[in-house]
Amino acid sequence: MPAKRKLTMRQLRQMLRLARDGTSSREIARVLGVARSTVQENLRRAMGAGLSWPLPGELTDDALEQRLFDRAGVKQGTRRRPEPNWAELVIDLKKPGVTMMVLWEEYRATQPDGYGYSRFCELFRSFERRLSPSMRQDHVAGDKVFVDYSGKKIAIVDPHTGEIRAAEIFVAVLGASNFTYAEATWTQSLPDWIGAHVRMFRFFGGVPRLVVPDNLKSGVHKASFYDPELNRSYGMMASHYGVGVLPARPRRPKDKSKVENGVRFAQTCILGRLRRETFFSLADANVAIAGALDRINDHVVRRLGVTRRHLFETIERRVLAPLPGDEYEFAEWRLARVGVDYHVEYDGFFYSVPHGLIRAQVDLRATSRTIELFHRGQRVALHQRRYGGRRHGTDPDHMPSSHRRYADWTPDRFRRWAASVGPNTEALVTAILAHRPHPEQGFRTCLGVLRLFRDLEVTRAEAVSARSLRIGALTYKSIASILANRLGRQPATAEPEAVIDHVNLRGPSYFH
Repeated sequence: MPAKRKLTMRQLRQMLRLARDGTSSREIARVLGVARSTVQENLRRAMGAGLSWPLPGELTDDALEQRLFDRAGVKQGTRRRPEPNWAELVIDLKKPGVTMMVLWEEYRATQPDGYGYSRFCELFRSFERRLSPSMRQDHVAGDKVFVDYSGKKIAIVDPHTGEIRAAEIFVAVLGASNFTYAEATWTQSLPDWIGAHVRMFRFFGGVPRLVVPDNLKSGVHKASFYDPELNRSYGMMASHYGVGVLPARPRRPKDKSKVENGVRFAQTCILGRLRRETFFSLADANVAIAGALDRINDHVVRRLGVTRRHLFETIERRVLAPLPGDEYEFAEWRLARVGVDYHVEYDGFFYSVPHGLIRAQVDLRATSRTIELFHRGQRVALHQRRYGGRRHGTDPDHMPSSHRRYADWTPDRFRRWAASVGPNTEALVTAILAHRPHPEQGFRTCLGVLRLFRDLEVTRAEAVSARSLRIGALTYKSIASILANRLGRQPATAEPEAVIDHVNLRGPSYFH
């Protein structure tokens, strides 16, 4: 290898001129701004090469450099000692426990006259620099997977309307082998983000030690250089798989260069190759992406001479942690405040908790099938998730004792009782229950009306009901006042249906 010069050709020519004029090496070093030993070394080289000032006019800088610094008998660009297979060493270094010292000791065991440790490391790093940027980083097998969304999207055409909808592309790259996974999802929202992770782990057949995402809102609530705050649902998914989450530092692109290069490669091999195809569903697009992934992972990496799949199978698969017995089911976590009626609202429906937790803050975990409520880390309620029907799901065990005696009563039961009296009474009960935010809050009023009408003639009860509806008197006190003051004797002037329409029903209806 050529010797390493420390002076420019201009400085070397000036050095030779000053030396011809009798200037000392110390003074030359001061003029050139270099060490005295450097001047002495280069003067020895010039003497050995038979060069002195003035130099021949046809001697170019390249020719001067070659005469001063090329080693005799060694062809430029060749190595003087045997070298190992650097590509194999790059692969070996990714295996757990393998260090440069281990590789050098094995090399010297087979090549006793080989390079020393420092020169060995220098040559190894020189080979690494010739690899692609995504391949030359030092990552231990099974340690990290880098995940992100591609900035480019794939078009999906609605076969019925012809409307074009753009889908996101999720990309994941394992650190040591560069084994790549990708899929299309409709959005970058939390359910799609976590679902893509679940399918990624299934594709790899195991779990690395760390997931390195960008600071996407679905994964990281608050980006921070020192203490990023993870989304709780994302953190629970990571806990299920036993994997750590290490978000890339804000404004540190090198932290995620692995996935950035993987994203660019995926854009070329997926979007570039599929640009002329038309997809009519997300499933069709993912089938095509799976085929493109095979081409990516089965492509021979230049200089290493092996495929990503080969690297994954030989050095990474066996060190991944095993998958848990069950796949993670997406669950949304949120904080909720218990209402005065000991119910918590989620997605337009209400779920009860023990009445002693009124006004307390609880954690709500929602899946597609269940609603769980936790207080101070302990589960206090479990409900089947509601998508229709009555808006309130009330566990009788959660009620106060004063409410529990009415647990067997239902709006339909009150309506049947009222209908047995007459249409005006049925309309009155319907209005009372519909006027309350919660049907139970109307049960006591209905029971009070039942007692008031128990000893009345049907015609009198109907007249009182009509009067109550007409003036909007929907409380027990108002109805009792009408009855006590004999106001119900005035003839009703409206039909029950018309009277109901006249009443301002502020609450939602609970009758189906």
